Amino acid sequence: MSNLRPDTAPPRPLTDSFGRRITYLRLSVTDRCDLRCRYCMSEAMTFLPRKEVLTIEEMGAVADAFIARGVRKIRLTGGEPLVRRGIDELARHIGRHIETGALDEMTLTTNATRLSQHAETLFAAGVRRVNVSLDSLDPDNFRHITRTGNLSEVLDGIAAGKAAGLSIKINMVALKGANEDEIEPMIRWCGTHGFDLTLIETMPLGVVDEDRTDRYLPLDVVRRRLEARFTLDADDHRTGGPARYVSVRETGTRLGLITPLTNNFCEGCNRVRLTASGRLYMCLGHDDKMDLKQVLREGGPTALDAAIDAALLTKPLRHAFEIVDRNAAPAVGRHMSVTGG
Repeated sequence: MSNLRPDTAPPRPLTDSFGRRITYLRLSVTDRCDLRCRYCMSEAMTFLPRKEVLTIEEMGAVADAFIARGVRKIRLTGGEPLVRRGIDELARHIGRHIETGALDEMTLTTNATRLSQHAETLFAAGVRRVNVSLDSLDPDNFRHITRTGNLSEVLDGIAAGKAAGLSIKINMVALKGANEDEIEPMIRWCGTHGFDLTLIETMPLGVVDEDRTDRYLPLDVVRRRLEARFTLDADDHRTGGPARYVSVRETGTRLGLITPLTNNFCEGCNRVRLTASGRLYMCLGHDDKMDLKQVLREGGPTALDAAIDAALLTKPLRHAFEIVDRNAAPAVGRHMSVTGG
């Protein structure tokens, strides 16, 4: 892979029209997934034709361009990133920027079904932290939520990741009537294994087979319930994303809360998202985008740099998520798997 940094003066920082510095790129390497989580996907999904997906070399080139403009953190996402052929090669390519000091961190979000096969390679490439999406520790409920999932594969992947030296954080979408009674046991399980846990409110992205009003569980409600069971201390820990943390005194681990609906977190947004098809989205909750694939293939490094600047001018101040009316259309039509959360 070639480094796509333009031969110009010192790099200009990436800044949107509200003066926010963009230092975090979420790179979706595929929209495909080997699970079909009910809040995320329809059971019958149509995925991108392979010819529309950026090659691994092109993804590396775009990552180079963002790093050259001051991005300090890259998260590899999906879909499920570990189903993408060439993911280890891409991780090695991006990881070399950690060695030079141009990049602070490369992380990964995964469902861990294939983490056993990739954990050691990812660690060698420079990954040190992995977020694992896990919404239930009950095998039957896990299979129900994911439609196809085998919990033992996920637990084996988590164990392999930990053994390889990866720091594991668990992400759990809080779902009313589906897993809300498992939140307290999940906190205790994470404490036993030394994992931090982040709870996430379900987001209105893409048409799914269930009505999201039936599953929306506000995290302010969850927190009040947990405060009756645990001592939650203020914690200023930050990882670069939108989670706000408290320390759970009884377990010695942290609990993160991502609250796009009950407590908008957009004011300090430092993120943009690139899809597997090369579309740059400035906001998870809006449809404004820039086709960097076409720019890359037709215009080269200089055109790509200019396109990124133009795209940032369209980044909105905040998202427009809400879950109010039953059977209402989602805030945006694309599924979570397209832009990786």
